[in-house]
Amino acid sequence: MLLTVENVTFSYTGEPVLKDVSLAVNEGERIGFIGGNGEGKTTLLKLMLGTLAPEAGSVIKKNGIRIGYLEQSGGFESGDTVYRAAEEVFARDKELIKELARVQSMMAADGADLAEYARKQDALEKEIAARDSYRYEVKIATVLNGMGFGNRLQQSVSSLSGGEKTKLRLCRLLLEAPDLLILDEPTNHLDTATLFWLEDYLTEYKGALLIVSHDRYFLDRLTAKTWEIERGKLVSYKGNYSKYKILKAERVKEQQREYEKQLETVAKLQNYIDRNLVRATTAKSAQSRVKQLDKLELTEKPLPPPAPPRFAFTYETGPYEKVISTEKFDLRAGDNILLNNTEFTLMRGDKCALVGANGTGKSTLLKFLLSGDRRVKFAKFVKAGYYDQENADLNPADTVLDALRFRFPLFPLTEAYGLLAKSGIDKDDALKRVGELSGGLKAKLELAILQATHANLLVLDEPTNHLDLPSREALEEALCAFDGTLLFVSHDRRFIESVATSVISIENGTLTRFEGNYRDYVAQKRAPATLTQPPKERKTQEDTGYRSKEERAREAQKRNRTKEIENRLEAIEAKENELNERLALCAADYAKVKEITERLEALRNESDALYEEYAGLIE
Repeated sequence: MLLTVENVTFSYTGEPVLKDVSLAVNEGERIGFIGGNGEGKTTLLKLMLGTLAPEAGSVIKKNGIRIGYLEQSGGFESGDTVYRAAEEVFARDKELIKELARVQSMMAADGADLAEYARKQDALEKEIAARDSYRYEVKIATVLNGMGFGNRLQQSVSSLSGGEKTKLRLCRLLLEAPDLLILDEPTNHLDTATLFWLEDYLTEYKGALLIVSHDRYFLDRLTAKTWEIERGKLVSYKGNYSKYKILKAERVKEQQREYEKQLETVAKLQNYIDRNLVRATTAKSAQSRVKQLDKLELTEKPLPPPAPPRFAFTYETGPYEKVISTEKFDLRAGDNILLNNTEFTLMRGDKCALVGANGTGKSTLLKFLLSGDRRVKFAKFVKAGYYDQENADLNPADTVLDALRFRFPLFPLTEAYGLLAKSGIDKDDALKRVGELSGGLKAKLELAILQATHANLLVLDEPTNHLDLPSREALEEALCAFDGTLLFVSHDRRFIESVATSVISIENGTLTRFEGNYRDYVAQKRAPATLTQPPKERKTQEDTGYRSKEERAREAQKRNRTKEIENRLEAIEAKENELNERLALCAADYAKVKEITERLEALRNESDALYEEYAGLIE
């Protein structure tokens, strides 16, 4: 056991945030930690770390435990270079290696006490072996390269952006390899390639992991237990995020069933008492029922989970077919050329995800397309709505209600309140200043404004940033139902997979369009030798030499199996699309949702295995 929390309670300004919370972290566990914005996740982490003290209860840690904590905005500050900042982690290892060299040098000197130096050498070698000290440079290179600092080792830490400093802080934590690594939204500043690397690295991590994240792919791949905090209470579920969704629905259903059963028992007892208490022959029996009723420990009525927002994007008139088309253009950021001599086209009904590493120009491209530049042509009847991840179009001094109504002066007050409520902003929050809102509420305000725009073209820059998981899933559902045109940037891979019907990648200054969904794109990026690999150059018999009958038979089997896999992968994709459509239609039927979810998971597992086999066949 690394750490336990026993019956902890904590309040802010008299308002309870955590109520009688208990938990345990064991060695090597992989735990996902979820909960709505403001539910108390960060507070509980600080109690576990000891930076806050509980009002009641206790936090017990294993003696000598090393805990590493990555805060959401916990950047690393240093006057050194990136490499030196990472190398600092291995100060003890460098000292051991230097000391061993000194001891070995002294052993060679005349008159040295060989027995004493041999003892020191043995102790040093054992500690070096235990720490794996000689490999510290390899470890540094592995982590810095994987996290995207490979060509920036000599860059000053002070010149990094805030997000890059947070990434560097994560690098140092990975190199320190604490017994318990607590990561609060570690994927916020990572591009797709870095995410893949981090997931792979953490699957091999020896210590325990506690991950707070809105990235459902990340949670599904890395966690085997899920903590959920809701209304001050913490509940633990076995399994990753997808399994948690099933178990949570079962738990809510079981709680309601038990509550109704209890009501039924109470009603039967009370009915018997009412009918028999006044009768002399049955009064004694009725009195026993009274005592039985008094002894019943009645549970409170289970509250349903907090309702997620209900987004809906509609428009009045559809545009012509070619929604956006451009002449050839260069895209610049200062003196940097991001895209050179590029064209861009978006067709009506496209739901296109724009992906690429940080700094490649995704957000810049969105702004250019909406800038009014003469090289960008919009089809007739296009009405564009833009979601800005930085909320730059919101005035911090406005109230939430005014921020909506200033844009739409004819919007009736009751409808404005109704739209905000559907978007997850209650009446009290609607009267607050925009500057007082959390990131999650600002995002919901932006989405409320976007809905009121009634645009047939939605251009979204990181719309899921700051949204909790239920809100992300509600936005996914609304965008899947939207029959207009969509162009968006997001780091949320599950969100992209659910919404996008095509992917445009920015890489090495070039736009590349991938027809197909995000899983197709990822399969190509993670395993270049996949279905899109160009055919290998044919060789003559003189080049290849003689092939036996057995070799020709094996090649024929290989070709047949390759074709079988291609056909099966197409069938799986068609079946997944069918099941996803059915899932959207039966969201209220728990049994059907569970059945379809399990079938989808089985298909995804089969698909992954087939892609792996296919890559081996065509090598």
